[in-house]
Amino acid sequence: MTRSSESITPELHAYIVDHSDPVDPVLSDLVEETARLFPDRKGMQISPEQGAFTTLLTRIHGARDVVEIGTFTGYSSICFARGLPEDGTLLALDINEEWTSVARRYWERAGVAERITLRIGPALESLRELPAEPRFDIAFIDADKEGYVDYWEELVPRIRPGGLLLADNTLSHGRVVDPDNTSASVQGIRDFNSLLVSDERVNQVLLPIGDGLTLARKN
Repeated sequence: MTRSSESITPELHAYIVDHSDPVDPVLSDLVEETARLFPDRKGMQISPEQGAFTTLLTRIHGARDVVEIGTFTGYSSICFARGLPEDGTLLALDINEEWTSVARRYWERAGVAERITLRIGPALESLRELPAEPRFDIAFIDADKEGYVDYWEELVPRIRPGGLLLADNTLSHGRVVDPDNTSASVQGIRDFNSLLVSDERVNQVLLPIGDGLTLARKN
């Protein structure tokens, strides 16, 4: 019999955060400012344990080139950029100038601004403008959920063999297993999760980190 993960209560989540790499003042201030400026959107930030995980994973993988779909106010991009070497690069794709203006300030504070290139516009268009050949070591998807499948299809050919792809919110707050929930965003995640299970180009696992974090390796 397989054993499922324990339910993550608020107390257990706090314990997890307290026993992972600490959130430094830059990220703490970013969380506070994001909540103040965009109270209805603050849940779009990745969780602290996801941030610690992505920094560590980037370092372990020895990644030099990362692409991020969905930047918001910059928490995840800081975490990835901190895992890169001094000459590493992160291409951040987002559609919102207001959110990313906050990100730009915090990239400077975190000392990673020189590693990050920001493109404003529909991410799918930005991806399709890139050469259709392997380039990136890591890709992170965290934008509109209905677009995950399309982003995936553009990203996989542009990931080097052995490279990693991550996708956030792949549990959709538990709604993926609610048959009565037929919203476009939830169905988009279901379609994405189903696609990955049958995609022979990768090996993948859906981790119960944050709101679900899928990690895949390109064969």
